[in-house]
Amino acid sequence: MTSEKLGALAQIGNSNLNRRALLSGGMGVAAISMLAACSPGGSTPASGSKTTTFGSGSSDDVPKRAYAAVVEAFQKKSGDTVKTNTVAHNDFQNNINTYLQGSPDDSFTWFAGYRMRYYAGKGLAAPIDDVWDKIGDNFSEGLAKASTGDDGKKYFVPNYNYPWGFFYRKSVWAAKGYTVPTKFDDLITLSKQMQADGLVPIAFADKDGWPAMGTFDYINMRTNGYKFHMDLTAHKESWDQKKVKDVFDNWKQLLPYQSPNALGLTWQEAAQLLGEGKAGMYLLGSFVTQQFTDAAVLADIDFFPFPEIAMEGMTAVEAPIDGLMLSKKGGTNAAAKAFLSFLGTPAGQEAYFSVDKSNLMTAKGADTSGYNEFNKKLADVIGNAKSISQFFDRDALPAMANNVMIPALQGFLKDGTIDTANLEAQAKALYAAQ
Repeated sequence: MTSEKLGALAQIGNSNLNRRALLSGGMGVAAISMLAACSPGGSTPASGSKTTTFGSGSSDDVPKRAYAAVVEAFQKKSGDTVKTNTVAHNDFQNNINTYLQGSPDDSFTWFAGYRMRYYAGKGLAAPIDDVWDKIGDNFSEGLAKASTGDDGKKYFVPNYNYPWGFFYRKSVWAAKGYTVPTKFDDLITLSKQMQADGLVPIAFADKDGWPAMGTFDYINMRTNGYKFHMDLTAHKESWDQKKVKDVFDNWKQLLPYQSPNALGLTWQEAAQLLGEGKAGMYLLGSFVTQQFTDAAVLADIDFFPFPEIAMEGMTAVEAPIDGLMLSKKGGTNAAAKAFLSFLGTPAGQEAYFSVDKSNLMTAKGADTSGYNEFNKKLADVIGNAKSISQFFDRDALPAMANNVMIPALQGFLKDGTIDTANLEAQAKALYAAQ
């Protein structure tokens, strides 16, 4: 089946798919089976091949063109051929398990953290230590650790990362006399003033279920510290305790200042509120800037980290790492390994950044002369962080994110209530089943 047909198939059941949505919904069993079965990966030659297939969930315009630039640069350098199969992002993530157990492409876009280790541990991904023997010196110790499975083998090549924080328009803030808050109380005070000035203080969108997780992550890290947050996502801490209730009590203070129709908005729609000067700020990843096609608006965007609440100041940063993995089948394809090796070089990451400047290159030696002051600021926030989290769905069990947190957080956004005892009961059952 062609990539165009796959893309059309991936639209089934969801016409508002997006770049960062996760595990929220899904297609019918027949469609899922068909998606896995019709991947072109099944016919790819094995070792010694000069042809490989690449499954991409980067379906939005900017990242799609960025990966096309990587493929073009690799083909020109190597003489190999890469056949790209792009599937709508939401469906790609929702159906990754079925995809990997069917006839997957040789390489595929994925994420560092627990979600990488989970599928590696299930034997659905190929180890790539031989690739890392070539590219290992290009990455920091932290990135190498984030690419390592529970068995000590490497399974992932980092392409880029990006911090989450508050984004805002400098001109709007200057006109209103707003200043960057460093304490949570200051954030509340600023939000009240923005509301009085006729703005939506905090643009917020959770139609697709995932953005609220980033807010939870930050409030938890700022309230209880990085270690507690990571232990909670690994279920080494109980969900039914005061520390978790404190997170939601703090969040309740922000609810009156978030977009009132958040459950009906996609992240792209909320980004437009910020771009149009109708919202004062927006908590999201730096990929939000992909939505600002007007150069003047893009140049007007600035960023500040989530303010301090009670623990560790602002030293913990949510900065997810995206990159590539090999399917089990792809581990026998020389061209597939060469493709991953290329992405792990400065040249490969420069090709991607030449199109998508909302994310930060991870390879040492990559030419950062194209970084503007905004990029440098984002890089400094990550570089100076004492602790880095991925994102709830990447640090936690996938089923916990999908089956438990999405409905729980959306319910909280509706009425401000949360049943922590139920969260704990579900977490016990899910983690015990692994």
